[in-house]
Amino acid sequence: MSVLLAKTLRSRTFMLALICILIFGSLVIALLFYIYWSTTSFLRYRTDHAIAAELAILHNAYASTGRSGLITVIARRVADQHLDDRLYLLTDPSFAPLAGNLATWPLAMQESSGWANFSPREGRPLVRAIFETLSDGSHLLTGKETDDLKEFTQKLTIALGLCILLIFALAGLASVLVTRRTVGRIEAINMTSRTIMQSGLGQRIPLHGSRDEWDELTLNLNSMLDRIETLMKEVKEVTDNVAHDLRTPLARIRGRLEKASHMQRNDDHEQLLISDTIAELDDVLRMFSSLTRISQIEASERAVALRPVNLFEIASEVAELFDAAAEEKGSHLKVGGDREVVVRGDRDLLFDAIANLIDNAIKYGHKGGQVTVEVKQTEGNAMISVVDDGPGIPVAEYEHVFKRFYRLERSRASPGNGLGLSLVAAVAHLHGAQIEMADKAPGLEVGLRFRAETRLAPGIWSLPMQPLS
Repeated sequence: MSVLLAKTLRSRTFMLALICILIFGSLVIALLFYIYWSTTSFLRYRTDHAIAAELAILHNAYASTGRSGLITVIARRVADQHLDDRLYLLTDPSFAPLAGNLATWPLAMQESSGWANFSPREGRPLVRAIFETLSDGSHLLTGKETDDLKEFTQKLTIALGLCILLIFALAGLASVLVTRRTVGRIEAINMTSRTIMQSGLGQRIPLHGSRDEWDELTLNLNSMLDRIETLMKEVKEVTDNVAHDLRTPLARIRGRLEKASHMQRNDDHEQLLISDTIAELDDVLRMFSSLTRISQIEASERAVALRPVNLFEIASEVAELFDAAAEEKGSHLKVGGDREVVVRGDRDLLFDAIANLIDNAIKYGHKGGQVTVEVKQTEGNAMISVVDDGPGIPVAEYEHVFKRFYRLERSRASPGNGLGLSLVAAVAHLHGAQIEMADKAPGLEVGLRFRAETRLAPGIWSLPMQPLS
């Protein structure tokens, strides 16, 4: 707990929260001080206005009835209980009291007229007063006790102070709690990361179920870990498959070379041995070349070569190339469909992809069977499919056959390296095409469907692989 608190106090989030609190607190304090100043100023103005209005009433009484009438008005107002907080004093020119409820003239009011604050005697409230000298030399004073204003000002000051303290306390508490929550979630991610580094990719970051941005981040990180774990497994499988595939040809090469080093020289035999060795090395080189080509395609390094091409023409050229291989097996290779199906793509890559599909169809189809290549355009989509009459592929293996070095035949005795369909998948992804597979019972149909947006505008779309309905 103390470690988490220490990390919370050292957190950059906490420092930013404190800066925000200082800025917000300064604005709040400025606003509260403005409210305090404007409120007290308004109350003082109201008090001064009421005192000035009272002086005007007395001044009018003096002007109309003279000093005797003024004395009568002052006596009447002193006796009024509604005006018990008011103070009045009328003196002669020598400041001797004539009327009012003040015993003596305040020493602070020696000028002829003006405003003053004074306390009549110790223990009495402060008085706000206005005074003036009348035309006969008499001195007139009227004022109002300001104990209610003072009390209100004190209460307002206390309220504003408590409000400021409460704001800073709540803001500080909220910043600690929010920062602690943030640090806690980050620490959970860090702990999971450390566990993964120590024990492997089996751990996942726990979800809190709040469905907030932290849960969204956790879901993304867990998905990334799932993807990394899948890729690591695939890399292990690829490594194992590469080791298996390279072991046999390299062992053959070593055996033949060792045999050639111990046998007597024979030109024809040596030439045959060398030719077989070169053929085996060519197989290894083709394997690495295919891996490099797939990596380049997946990295979209050839995306700049996309241009309008005719699928039917490419399919016809590939079929013409594989006619001999089909005849050797006794199979019949046929190309049909629409002759003008234009897509935007790389001609060489599409040629290689179609060649791999036709090669697999011939290789795994029955002897004397039929391999059909069909190019068609339906509802704005371009489609090329290759159909054979072989044993097909189990539906459960559809997603796996496009992995590198993956083979349905676990013994790996048949020729090939398991990279053909991986290249097809990479080319399809580059062209935004969808790979579709369907069981023809017997046989298998594998097709590439190019969406209308792929054909009409340049760009790359990644579409999911689905079996044909």
